[in-house]
Amino acid sequence: MSLKKQAVSGAIWTFSQQFIVQFISFGVQIILARLLLPELFGLIAMLSVFVSIGQTLMDGGMTSSLIRTKNPDQLDYSTVFITNLMVSTFVYGLTFIAAPYIAEFYGQEILKNLLRIYALSFVILSLVAVHTAKLTKEMNFKIQMKLQIPAAVSGGIIGVTMAYSGYGVWSLVFGNIGQSMIYVVLNWVFIKWRPSLVFNKRRFKYHLNFGYKLTLSGLLDTIYNDSYRIVIGKFFSPASVGFFNQAENMRLFPVKQIFHAMGKVTYPLFSNIKNDVQLKSAYRITLKLVLFAVIPIMLILMIVANEFFMFLFGEKWLPAVPYFQVLAIASIIRPISSYNLNILKVKGRSDLLLKIESVQKVFGIIIIIIALPFGIMALVASLTFVTFVFTLSNMWFSGRLINYHLTEQIKDVSKLFIIGFFAAVVSYFTHQYLFSSINSGFLMMGIISLVFGIIYFGAIYLFEKNMVEIIKKLVEK
Repeated sequence: MSLKKQAVSGAIWTFSQQFIVQFISFGVQIILARLLLPELFGLIAMLSVFVSIGQTLMDGGMTSSLIRTKNPDQLDYSTVFITNLMVSTFVYGLTFIAAPYIAEFYGQEILKNLLRIYALSFVILSLVAVHTAKLTKEMNFKIQMKLQIPAAVSGGIIGVTMAYSGYGVWSLVFGNIGQSMIYVVLNWVFIKWRPSLVFNKRRFKYHLNFGYKLTLSGLLDTIYNDSYRIVIGKFFSPASVGFFNQAENMRLFPVKQIFHAMGKVTYPLFSNIKNDVQLKSAYRITLKLVLFAVIPIMLILMIVANEFFMFLFGEKWLPAVPYFQVLAIASIIRPISSYNLNILKVKGRSDLLLKIESVQKVFGIIIIIIALPFGIMALVASLTFVTFVFTLSNMWFSGRLINYHLTEQIKDVSKLFIIGFFAAVVSYFTHQYLFSSINSGFLMMGIISLVFGIIYFGAIYLFEKNMVEIIKKLVEK
C-alpha cells in the first residue's frame, strides 16, 4: 500500500476509533455526572497530574523513538518494553510513598488511598505501550480500534454500576482501572507480538537519547497543563476543581477527537517524508483541514454553552459554563500547536522541542502566579492567553525548519478564522433574539447550528476555493 493510501486509511480508522471510543466515554461521563457530585470529580482531577506524570515517565519518549526508527527489530521493541515496565514500577513506588503527603497538601485525607489505587493505571498500561507503538508504526489503526472499543464499554459498565451502587468517587477510579486492565488483556490475546527477555544497552541508549528530551518536554507540558487543577485544588474547593475540570474536558472533547486522531496518523506519515517541500505541503493541508472542522464546532458550542451543559449534565453543572466559553477559544488553535510540535519531532529536533517547552512553561507559571489573586476566572483567562502565545511560538520555530514561516501560516488560515468569526456573530445575535421565545435547549442548539452552518459553509464555498479543492480531492481519494 502506498504511503498516501496508508495515510488516508489510517485517518479513517483512527477517526472511527476516536469517535466511537470517546463517544462511549462521553456517554459514561454524562451518566456519572448526573449520578455524582461535582466535588467527587474534583477529587479525581486533583490526582490527574500525578497519574499523568507517571504515564509520561513510564514511556520515556522511547515509543516515539520506535515510531520514527526506520527498521526497528525485536531487540528494539523488547528493550523498550523492559525499560517501560521497570520505570513504571519504580515511579509507582514513589507515588505510593508520596500519597500521604499529597493528601496533606490538598487537605483531603481520602486522596491517599485514591491515588495509590488510581496510579496503578500507568503500570498496567506499560504492558501495552510497545504493542501500541508497533501498530502505530505499521499504521494499523483498525486493530487498535477493535481493541479499545470493548475496553471502553467494559470500563464504562464498571464505573456506572459502582456509581449506582453508591460507591461514589471509587466508581471513577475503578472504571478507569477496569478499562486499562481489559485493554491490556485484549492486546496480549489478539496481537501476536511478544517481548523477548533481552535488553540491549546500545539500543537503549539510542532510543533514550531521542526519547529523554521528549520525556522532559512532555513532563513540563503535563505539569503545566495540570498546574491549574493543582492551584485551584489547593486554594479553592473540590467543587470548583470539578467545575473547572468538566469545562476543560468538554472544551477538549471535540478537538481531541480530531487532532489526536490526526496526530497519530501524521506523526508516522510525516516521519516517512524526507523532502521538506512535500512535508510542508502535507502539513499545510493537514492544518487547514483540521481548522476547517474545529472552528465551527467550537464556536457553535461557545454560543449554546448554557443549553449544552444543561441538556447533558443538568443544572448543578451550570457554574462550569463561563469557564468552558473562555477555554473554548483556546481549543480552536490547540491543533495548530500540536502539529507544529510534530514537525520538530520528525525533524529529529527533540533538543529544540525541550528548549521551547522549558521557556514556555516558565512563562506560563509566571502568568498563573499573576492571575491567582484575581480568582478562578482570571486563571481560566490566563490559560487561554498563554495558549495563543505558545501556539505562535511553535508556529515560528517549526515553520523555520520546513520553510513555512509564521506569516505564511497565518495567511493560509486567516480566511477560515474570518469566516468563522462572521458566522459566530450572526449566530450569537440569532441566539439572543430567540432566547426568550424558545424553551427547548435541544431545539435552540439545532437552530444555531443550522444558522452557523449555512453561513460558514456557504462562505467557504464562495471565498475559500482552495479549501473546497482540498476537500474535493480528499473525497475523490
